[in-house]
Amino acid sequence: MIASLRLALLASAVLTAFLSRPAAAAPAFVNGLTLDGALLDKSGGSTANDGRVGFFSDLYYDPNRQQWWGLSDRGPGGGTISYEPRVQRFTLDVNSVSGAISTFTIAETILFRDASNQPFNGLAPSPSSTLGKALDPEGFVILPKSGNFLVSDEYGPSLYEFDRNGSFLRAFETPAGLIPRNGAGDPNYASDAGNTAGRRSNRGFEGLAVSPDGRYAYAGLQSALLDEGGSGNGRFSRIVKFDIDTGKAVAQYAYLLDRSGQGQGISALVALNDSQFLVLERNNRGLGIGATLASPDKLVYLIDLSTASDVSGLTLPSNGTTLPPGVVGVNKVSKLIDLAANTLAAIGNKVPEKWEGLSFGPRLADGSFLLVAGTDNDYSVTQNGSNQQFDVYLRFSDADPYSSSIQCPIGFTTGCSGPSSTVPTDGSYQLLPGVLQAYRIPAADLPAYQAPVPGPLPLLGAASALAWSRRLRRRIAGC
Repeated sequence: MIASLRLALLASAVLTAFLSRPAAAAPAFVNGLTLDGALLDKSGGSTANDGRVGFFSDLYYDPNRQQWWGLSDRGPGGGTISYEPRVQRFTLDVNSVSGAISTFTIAETILFRDASNQPFNGLAPSPSSTLGKALDPEGFVILPKSGNFLVSDEYGPSLYEFDRNGSFLRAFETPAGLIPRNGAGDPNYASDAGNTAGRRSNRGFEGLAVSPDGRYAYAGLQSALLDEGGSGNGRFSRIVKFDIDTGKAVAQYAYLLDRSGQGQGISALVALNDSQFLVLERNNRGLGIGATLASPDKLVYLIDLSTASDVSGLTLPSNGTTLPPGVVGVNKVSKLIDLAANTLAAIGNKVPEKWEGLSFGPRLADGSFLLVAGTDNDYSVTQNGSNQQFDVYLRFSDADPYSSSIQCPIGFTTGCSGPSSTVPTDGSYQLLPGVLQAYRIPAADLPAYQAPVPGPLPLLGAASALAWSRRLRRRIAGC
């Protein structure tokens, strides 16, 4: 009887402790950085079209090598002016206790090259039926088993593997239904002209993630296919699952966007495990080049694919939010972070338009996760119909910085148009910066997180290899 009483008291104490425990803390904004819009990379270029950092079409932190990477897109010419797409390796100081970020520095610039060692370019495909060297990179991950780069491209939409020098290794097989084409099935990669099906122009693969075990890649279309309402009210995008060994798609999942219109779409994917992901979904409102300030929508969702149907052979609804009977869409489990809720004084506390990069960083001292989001600043360049380009200078303190913007020939601060023919020297006007924001997520909020499998050791000397192996053992022990 005494034993039974002890068990009852113990059970009561456990239940009381469970019911009275504090709820898991929500993700918290830590701090942010604004990065000079005129910053040059390590390529040796000196102008917007050959050396200016375009910042973050995607972000990736490689925990195996403790390296940060930032992907730039097709360049400031919008597909009409030649640009060699590239990825930047950068360093970023992280306070291991608070998660605060500081001291962003470009460490290395890698240009993407084809099988003939010729540079890819950001030009729209020509002829329109052939991709050629055209590349508009939007998603970036490092394959944990090989250490190679995997890059998603909007033009195809395509998925390409490169070695760590940026040399092309292979193209994955794009599902036929995603290829932009006309009624006769003829592809037109260059524009939507005549196309009735497949991806909408400039809305191809945007988000990219790799499963922690390195078996699968997941590429998210930015928005609906043309034959699924992509130019109208289509609300369903697709997340495509690829087998990395074979390079073939093995499943597709229907992702319901929050709304149609306003450029709503998937911008980034981050893997938690082989079925759960973070998705950055945003519209095209906010502080950008040629954007509209009102009603920015920048949300990070936790999603789950485990119950979603494979819709590879299905045509999704072109309007509305209801899938056919028996078809289950991606489960948007919860809204994790509202990126628009926290702004920086350096840009007038305005919400950036193009949040496109998202990545976990190193784990913090107490086991919390560091999540870093980054923006694409479009190189702070605009152009007219004759492909004449202009640097755009903004005064962020203005209620409407667009109405008071100054546009100057690229590389100059004189001969400008707008409220002044020159850019004031008092610092009141600046090029649009890139932005990084850091968030701290309690470990309890992401209990199913799995770190990428340890990859191959880099080529190191004996002493460095020994230090690397020690770090690796500590990392494994802490998982």
